[in-house]
Amino acid sequence: MTASNAPIRCLLYPSLGEVREHVRVELFARALSERMGRPVVMSMAPTYEFLEAELAAGRVEMAWGTAEQCDAFEPQARAVLRAVRSGSHHYHSAFICRADAPLTLETLRGKRVAWVAQRSTGGHLLPVRHLESLGLRPETLFSEQRFLGTYRKALDAVLRGESDVCALFCNHTDAHAMRATLTSYLGADAPLLMPFLFTISTLADGLILTKRLPEADAQALISVLTRMNTDGAGLEMLMGPFRVEGFVRSPGPGAPVSSPRPSSGAEYLAGELDAEGRCLRLWSPSGRAFGLDVRGAEGRKLEESLGTAASKPLMSLLQAVLRGGSDGRLEYRLTVDGDERVYAAEITPCVPSPGDTSVRLGLLVRDVSGLRALEDPLYRLASFPLLHPEPLLELGMDGELRFANPATHVAFQDLVEKGAEHPLVHAALTWAWRGAPPGEPAPTVHLDGRYWELTVAQLWDPPGLRVFARDVTLRKQMEARLFQADRLSALGSLAAAVGHEMNNPLAFVLANLSYIREEMDRLKQPLLNGTPLPRADLEDMMEALGETVEGATRLKHIVQDLRTLSRKPPEHRARVAVQPVLENALKLLRGELQHRARLERDFHDLPTVDADEARLTQLFLNLLLNALQQMDAQDAAHNVLRVAAYTSEDGEVVVEVQDSGKGLSQDALAHIFEPFATARPNSTGLGLSVSHTIVTGLGGTLRAESREGRGTLLTVTLPAAVAVAESLRAC
Repeated sequence: MTASNAPIRCLLYPSLGEVREHVRVELFARALSERMGRPVVMSMAPTYEFLEAELAAGRVEMAWGTAEQCDAFEPQARAVLRAVRSGSHHYHSAFICRADAPLTLETLRGKRVAWVAQRSTGGHLLPVRHLESLGLRPETLFSEQRFLGTYRKALDAVLRGESDVCALFCNHTDAHAMRATLTSYLGADAPLLMPFLFTISTLADGLILTKRLPEADAQALISVLTRMNTDGAGLEMLMGPFRVEGFVRSPGPGAPVSSPRPSSGAEYLAGELDAEGRCLRLWSPSGRAFGLDVRGAEGRKLEESLGTAASKPLMSLLQAVLRGGSDGRLEYRLTVDGDERVYAAEITPCVPSPGDTSVRLGLLVRDVSGLRALEDPLYRLASFPLLHPEPLLELGMDGELRFANPATHVAFQDLVEKGAEHPLVHAALTWAWRGAPPGEPAPTVHLDGRYWELTVAQLWDPPGLRVFARDVTLRKQMEARLFQADRLSALGSLAAAVGHEMNNPLAFVLANLSYIREEMDRLKQPLLNGTPLPRADLEDMMEALGETVEGATRLKHIVQDLRTLSRKPPEHRARVAVQPVLENALKLLRGELQHRARLERDFHDLPTVDADEARLTQLFLNLLLNALQQMDAQDAAHNVLRVAAYTSEDGEVVVEVQDSGKGLSQDALAHIFEPFATARPNSTGLGLSVSHTIVTGLGGTLRAESREGRGTLLTVTLPAAVAVAESLRAC
């Protein structure tokens, strides 16, 4: 089976929040990509439930799951690779409290607990199961239970006194090993906390390889991941997000607890020393360090246990810590079994027990060879914000500026001075607070003649925003020029459309004015002589004047209604009877009708509609004009314009306008309501587009049916006006 070249998507559970952990995750993805010869893309799941849903739906090739998720999905996965920490692929959970306020199982009642997350194994589920196995229910045992999202936040809550106890995963039920884990989270504050209770063990969390991944790729990944920590490359880059030293294929949920396995790639040593460098306790996951067996080292000096080469740097560090009275750290190289390794050593003064005057020092030595081998790509990745040519900044949720690269300070020189009041910061915060829906364009800020398009990403631990600002001034200028050119083109087409739309009402306005002028000339002398005028003559003139006013008003509304494609015009909705409006539109087109077609009417009683009468008149004029223009004037004797109006079974108003013209092709019919879409010469194609806008604005529909050689049918459906009593009830 041939492996695919498509990206492998890996989803991670959401308790990883720190920026540095995201960097290490990216570095891990790059390391895997290089070894697989195939891109590996990693992303954080927003929730544990989301990760499970993606796994269940088969949308990811790989996922980093909790211990429970690994157990649940193992039966249907290609493989599950359990994380190895301290030589074991099982782990426990430790209850942590303040060192100056020690707790026991018996004194837990009434205390406040800070859990990590409801689906976190080491930070919630495992300690809860342990308590329940002892007959203790957390809801009655603790006075307060909080879920804070990450181990660091839970530990910080205990440090600050906001909670009394939290839970932290641990690989061995050993207080000295826990000191190393606490130090990796809290640094110099680690001695302020202490473990006081350990749970039973569970299989570790790890990587779930799904069946979406081809078998060949799955086997390649298994090979890469299980060998990475023993082939000299190491997985030290994972110490931040995963705190692992390797992987082992899962033996299955029911497998017994494993004993630590030897590991040459990420050994570490933890212990306690006295002021003379004598080992009070010394422990290694594999039982070996620096190529030597260190079991049974208690009571012996470091040199006897580790040899001269390994102990000499440690003794120098010990003396420096004793002189300075504070923590010390040293990194050094050492050749072990023919390979040059890099070690990081830390020595920390221990908090003395009450009544104990002896000096005790905590020792932690880690093999960091893998990390050092990856420093160059790590620095290249981490230097991206500094060297990025466009502004990049990080903000707190209150607008506090946490970081800005040099390009940011060059582009926005008043950023520090204005702080949260700066338009860039304000736009980013507004964007985040508003929660813009997916697909909405990114915010753009206009500053000092330049346009900046922002990309805003949420940070969770600690909460904040990462903002990229991209200079899009040239693009905006180009868009403005294109818009202006398009606008001028549209204005030319609109001018032709205005002339076409206004031609008929203008023609009968001029005709009526000419008729009135002729009548006034004819009746001028009798009027001057005081001779009574015939009543019929006056009524004809008044009717002509009324039609003239009506035509002038029609011209006014035509100009207004031509704006409907660009922006919504003012409306004056009222109850409108449809049939008189339709009759009026036919009357306005009577001259055109005489030369084009025979009119067939089929009008029935209609309910009123809520509409603007002028807009409705424009709608019917457009439809009737379109129908007339579809028929050849030379065939007027055979042309038929059929206009029907009736009430549908649903109580809606239906108006049909059907011509006997040439009809439309299916391609032309598909675009009939688009602006400027027309098959006729000298036509702008605006009439039906405007009509569609009017109908949909009234809550109705406009449909078109046509066949070549059979004519076109346009059907308008409008909702009937809501009864007054019904509208009042709706309010």
